[in-house]
Amino acid sequence: MADIFIIDDNLALQKLLIRQLQSSGHRAKGASTLSEGVQQVTSGKYDIILLDVELPDGNGLEHIPQFTEMVSAPEVIIITGNGEQDGAETAISSGAWAYVEKLHVVRDIMLHVTRALQYREEKSRIKQVPVVLKRDDIIGKSPLLRQCLEQVAQAALSDASVLITGETGTGKELLARALHEHSQRAAHNFITVDCAALPENLIESTLFGHVKGAFTGAESTRQGLIRRADGGTLFLDEVGELPLTIQKKFLRVLQEHTYRPVGSASEERSDFRVVAATNIDIDHCVDQGTFRSDLLYRLKGLSLSPPPLRKRKDDIKVLTSHFLARICDRLSRQWKGVTPEFIEHLVAYDWPGNIRELQQTLEQVVACTGETPTLFAKHLPSHFRIRQAQAALQPPPATPLSEIPSNQDFTPLSWQKCKRDCEQRYISGLMRYAREDITSACQISGLSRTRLYQLRLKYNLLPST
Repeated sequence: MADIFIIDDNLALQKLLIRQLQSSGHRAKGASTLSEGVQQVTSGKYDIILLDVELPDGNGLEHIPQFTEMVSAPEVIIITGNGEQDGAETAISSGAWAYVEKLHVVRDIMLHVTRALQYREEKSRIKQVPVVLKRDDIIGKSPLLRQCLEQVAQAALSDASVLITGETGTGKELLARALHEHSQRAAHNFITVDCAALPENLIESTLFGHVKGAFTGAESTRQGLIRRADGGTLFLDEVGELPLTIQKKFLRVLQEHTYRPVGSASEERSDFRVVAATNIDIDHCVDQGTFRSDLLYRLKGLSLSPPPLRKRKDDIKVLTSHFLARICDRLSRQWKGVTPEFIEHLVAYDWPGNIRELQQTLEQVVACTGETPTLFAKHLPSHFRIRQAQAALQPPPATPLSEIPSNQDFTPLSWQKCKRDCEQRYISGLMRYAREDITSACQISGLSRTRLYQLRLKYNLLPST
């Protein structure tokens, strides 16, 4: 018998689900608003939450981490009347157990409930060995960051390859180093390979090493990075930039852990764990033929994705304090205080460059303020203050429907055609406005990269190659 709570403003469906769950031997209660649901779930101990998306006082998807982090750590099953790909992506990435359309919820819900309870029971029987991460350089306590660090801790217990994906500046290398430092390989080398900076004519020599006389200038035998990673971790930064000619050879190295130095007649062995990172859509690269699918599968034993800063804005204040203290110490300056308005401007910004951009912005501010003891919003670059000033302006009132002239020409179209035309015009205009920058377009529209790519492909709006 389990305790299950339903949050859905459709009272008829809520009562139906309660009866269905009770008839299966479970205890079930319900609420029709988020605020009421949060209050009751917090005061109780529930195993499963059935959560609607569109509620009178908020969006259920945004509250998934709040529920999963409660003391009883309930499994959250999303039930929605409007199933969308972006909604499913948000739900699963936020920690939901399942994403179920209301059209099928009565038919399918018991299977999801049964599996979720089986998972909870088995998990409770397994004695978990906690891994306490040393995270001096990983700053923040937001739910998404904590979830990511829990995944790092679990990955550190295995020796599987790991692929870290995420936007530029989100701290992918910090996660890779934390993973290495908490693994059984921590006593050995952490070797970084910057795949984007490898000189094309020296890639093989850099990775595999070479023997004396292997090529002009090879005056002595030299170990490659793969040999130096023996016993430790080989970190492939920007792995999506690895040339196709090397990808095939590197695939064999990952499979066999053997390699042949340039000019050598014999193979050598290196026992390393590979951790790779990229800020590009690697699946799209596979579709385009610029990255081998078999290599991707080999790299993607486990997956991690640090959240962008715009999705963990609760951490901006503590990150700001951390970076300001470090910058001031480095420059031998007195620590600087900040006004609430300074932080408000930082929080309101979307940070396309993520943590790296925040750090660089604070470096600029400190450099330009000298010995000023307190930082005000005035000290920030002008685009921060312009954005806040524009956001404070009230938009012009919408024209009431009753005042729209009724004699305007109207060409009746099917709803599907009208929707397609509108989507096509929107995506075309969006990409022009964003100057073909995918990150900016996603931030403006709220679309995921995958959904934006699907729409551009659908309407033939991808750039020709």
